[in-house]
Parts: sequence; structure tokens; C-alpha cells
Amino acid sequence: MTRKPKLGQNFLIDEAARQAIAAPQGSESSLTSTLRLALLFAVVKLAFQFALTVWTKHIGYGYFRDEFYYLACGRHLAWGYVDHGPIVALQARLGELLFGDSVFAIRILSAAAGAATVFLTGVLAWVLGGRRPAQALAMFGLILCPQYIGTDGYLSMNSFEPVFWMTCALALLLLLRGHSQRLWWPIFGFSAGIGLLNKPSMAFFLVSVALGLLLTPQRRVLFSRWAAVGIVLLLAIPLPNLLWQIHNHWPTYEFLHNGEVKHKNIVLGPLRFFLAQFASMGPLNALLWIPGVVALLHAKSIRKTRWLGLAYVIFYLFMFGLHAKDYYLAAIYPALFAAGAVAWERRFAASHAIQRNRIAAFPVFESILLIAGLIILPMSSPVLPPAAWVRYTTALHLHGDKMETAATGPLPQYYADRFGWDQEVGIVVRAFSSLTPSDQRRVCIFSSNYGEAGAIDLLGPRLVPHLPPAISGHNNYWLWGTHGCDTNLVIAVISDSPRQLAKKYESVTLVGRMDDPYAMPFEHRNIYLLRDRRPSASFDWADERFYF
Repeated sequence: MTRKPKLGQNFLIDEAARQAIAAPQGSESSLTSTLRLALLFAVVKLAFQFALTVWTKHIGYGYFRDEFYYLACGRHLAWGYVDHGPIVALQARLGELLFGDSVFAIRILSAAAGAATVFLTGVLAWVLGGRRPAQALAMFGLILCPQYIGTDGYLSMNSFEPVFWMTCALALLLLLRGHSQRLWWPIFGFSAGIGLLNKPSMAFFLVSVALGLLLTPQRRVLFSRWAAVGIVLLLAIPLPNLLWQIHNHWPTYEFLHNGEVKHKNIVLGPLRFFLAQFASMGPLNALLWIPGVVALLHAKSIRKTRWLGLAYVIFYLFMFGLHAKDYYLAAIYPALFAAGAVAWERRFAASHAIQRNRIAAFPVFESILLIAGLIILPMSSPVLPPAAWVRYTTALHLHGDKMETAATGPLPQYYADRFGWDQEVGIVVRAFSSLTPSDQRRVCIFSSNYGEAGAIDLLGPRLVPHLPPAISGHNNYWLWGTHGCDTNLVIAVISDSPRQLAKKYESVTLVGRMDDPYAMPFEHRNIYLLRDRRPSASFDWADERFYF
């Protein structure tokens, strides 16, 4: 008879019970069952994200600001960009070519990345020794995770980040369990290299993993010729991006430096940074990932995994010390969900449902997770119309974390950045259409930031096919230059007053104003038609550069 574990043993069970439920790793039938279950949950995740996109578009939420910018970057493919890596630009371009540029189409690949993350979480739970109950619990919790619902719901580099991280973690776990070095070290190197091209935070994850391994006996996995192959790969793949940075005088460093000295982001103290993890992962999901951290660090219920627990702790300290945004930790959590689910399975190893290897072995816990997930769903996806969202969150005292110092309106920035673009483009197009054909060929359309410029570049040609590209000094738009337009004739989306502009231009005409009440307050801007720049206000494109 299996001895029941005592309370307070941190989800650990004795060796006999562990062996009784341990997954038969290496068993083809066990792996096949795992892959089928992981695929099922991945499909559920994909359908869920698709449904959210369709619904939110139906109730009035449009393109997100950054989506315009990434699509523009995708049309200017390069090895580097001022404020992000090249992978998201490639993602945007592929998505546009394969599916189109509608709101739904450009988000398909992000939703697919979310499904891949869920799939990898199920496989990780199996590799850590979990059977179907643990695999299902880990994937179920991840599907309901607010952070992933949000990032997998729009065109973003963050949607693919956990795919690269968890592929690396999976490769290392399999290597430590004796699987082929010839196969898994190159997979690790390729995933790590692409991850570095996707987002610089991958470097901190890799350093954290390396330190975690070096601090444990599992360091032996690093010392082989195939490990050297993997490391060479991860260094070689992002090399073109490094050369791009050098060639363009380190624009990303300037971007990060400007953000720091101008206090772009809110700096969280130790307690707020820690509590932010509960909010982003979902408050009740802490019952999954915290036991996961404990189980990994304890390394008895899940053996030879202390390195992974240490990697999380080290990475957490890195991000807090660098005053990073709280969601920068998100990509490491699928491994913690997997480990936590295995810990739950082993804590309740004697239960009838687990012994029978049922998928829904934790019906009460999973029901509570579902109910809580539905209650806080409006905080991760705009499933309510704006006015209803304000009433709902006010009544339930739900408040999203503010990550940047810019003032917000009735909606948080993540939602507010989906409003105002049609109004802006409509005004610009009307001003452009009022010009003579010769003026249309030479006019500059200037915007204060990449969101405004990107909206004009995507939505404008749908109304006027020959609309010239927008220009802006913001981030990569500055690198793309003026396209040869004439700065003596400008349609400008700017915050300057008519009096200020009269010092630069002979003729200043206010043609409209962006004033959508749900947009970000700084997007309440005037739109002008400016003619004949004064000789005393000569134009220099270098002065327009704004990396922020």
C-alpha cells in the first residue's frame, strides 16, 4: 500500500510512490500519448486565441500600435532594427505574405507560437517525469495565463520568445537524460541563436542557464565536442545583427540609454516586482509555478533539475537588478508550470484519478483556475467594449500594472493603443486629396512616432493607393529617411502649436485633430498642412532622430 505524504513536505513524496507514477521515459507509447495530448491542448489554445481576435475586432478594437511598426519593418527587412531584433520583422512579413494584412491575419503566427508554447509545456512535463494528469494540468494553467493570452493575441516578438527558451530547456533536459548529443546540441544552438535575433533578453536567459549548470553536477553536459557545436551555432547565428549594430553606430544602445535617462519605464521596488509576477501569470497559477520552483530547487521529487531552478532565481535577480519590465520574465515560466504540475501529481499520487492516469485528475483545482481565469480575462484581452470594460474593472477593483510613465486615459495603454488610427489616417488622406497632383508627388507626410507613421503606411494606401510613405524621426523610421520628399510642403501629425509652427513655415493650416477619447492622451494631436519653410528654420534630417 502506498504511503500518503504528510502535509508540509512541499509536494514531495517518497521514492516508492515516485517510482509508481513516474512516466516511462523512452517508452514509445508514452511519448506518443504525450505528443497527442500536447497537440490537443495546442489546438485548443490556437482556437481560443483565434476566437479572441475575432471577437475583439467585432466590438471595435483595431490594430495595436506596435503592429503597424512591425509590418513596416517587415517591408524593410534587415539584420537589425533600433528597438527590436529582426525575427519579429520577418514574422510580420511572412504573416502578411501568407495570410494578408487584416487584424486577424497578422496575428495568426503569434497565436501559433502560443500553441507551440503550450505544446512544449506538455512535453516538458513528460520529460520531467509527469504523466497525463501533470501534462494536462501544466498546459491547462498556461492556456489561462493572462500574460500569454495577451502576448499571443497580437503581432509581437514576445509570442515567440518562450518557444525559443523552452526548446533550449527541453534540449538540455533530454541531453542530461542521455539523449543524442549529435541531435540536441545543434537544436539547442539553433534555438538559442534565433532567440538572440528575436530579443536580447535571450542572452540573460542563456547566462542564467549556464550559471545554473555550472553550480550543479549537471555541468558535465557542457563539456563535449557537441556542446561546442551548439555554442558556436548560438554565437554565429546572431553575428549579422552585431555587425549591423556596429555599422549603424549602436542604435539599440542609444535607444536603451535614452529610455533610462528619460525615465520611460516605471521602476518597481522588490515587493511590487515580485507581486507583478502573480498578476502577469494569474494569481491562482502561483499554486503551479511556485511549487515548480521549489520542486526544481529541491531536486528530489524531480531529480537532477536544480540547475533549472537556479536559472530562474538568477534570471529573476538579473531582471530586477536591471529594472526590467515585470513581463520580461514571462518566457521562463512554462518550465515552472510543467515542474509544478509534476509536483502536484506526485503529491497526490495515491488518488484514484492519478493512478488511473486521467487527464482531468484535479477537477476542483482546474475548475477554480478556469473561473478565476474568466473573471480576469478582460485584463489580458479586450473582450468588453471600452465603456463596459471601465465599468467592469472599476466594480471588481481590477487594475492592470502600468509599465511606462506616459499618462493614460480611461483604458490602459495596451488597449488604448488600438484606437485613433482610422481617424488619423482619414484626416491625412483628406488633406492629401486636397492637393494638386504635382503637390501630391512632392509632399512629406510627417508623424511624431512610429505608430502614427505605421498606421498611415498600412491604412492610407487602402484609401489612396498612391499615398507616399510616411516619414518620422522615431526609431527605425529615421533610418529609412525622407524618401526624397520636399520639406517645403508637409502634412504633419505633431503636438506643436500653430504659433510654434509659424516660426518655421510661412503657411500653417490646421486640417484636423486626433481626439479619440479612448486613445492614449499623447495621441491627441493636431494635424497640419504646412507650406514654404522659412529660410531661418533650415531643415536637417539628423536633428529629427529620436531613438526612444
